[in-house]
Amino acid sequence: YRRLHTKETRLSKFNQMEIKAMLESYTKVLFVRDPFHRLIATFLQGMGISPSFSSFVQEVLDSGMHNGSVAWKPLVSLCQPCLIQYDYVVMFGFLRQELGHLLRRAGLPAGSLLPELTDSQVQWTYRWLSEQMFSELSAQQKKQLSRFYRWDLAAFPFSSSFLSE
Repeated sequence: YRRLHTKETRLSKFNQMEIKAMLESYTKVLFVRDPFHRLIATFLQGMGISPSFSSFVQEVLDSGMHNGSVAWKPLVSLCQPCLIQYDYVVMFGFLRQELGHLLRRAGLPAGSLLPELTDSQVQWTYRWLSEQMFSELSAQQKKQLSRFYRWDLAAFPFSSSFLSE
């Protein structure tokens, strides 16, 4: 696309005709992750200054949709999956399988480019962490988180998410 090398990186900086042309000319890939796992990862990386996971979750809920960090904002508000027709949606936890398929579709040698991913171990670890972290939350926080991420839970198949229970 002719304006590919501009400093502008957000689609909102382009007019509607340019946005349409760009979106039609690219392969669009969306990487999604269970919102509760995103919260856990953000907390563990120290992005929240809270001493406990429960107080961190309360900070997230208090910040709301518009003032929150991209690290925990609902994916639907960040990636606009209802407006942009993504060619691929890659789920965290199935990266090795899905990235291999994506690279083969792009005509690239999948085996040599993929890092060693152990998806089953990652899934087991996050399941265990989720159980531990979820138990720290009050019933009210659990309800508020489910509501906060309701559109992500409706848009993507996070069937085993603690928030969808």
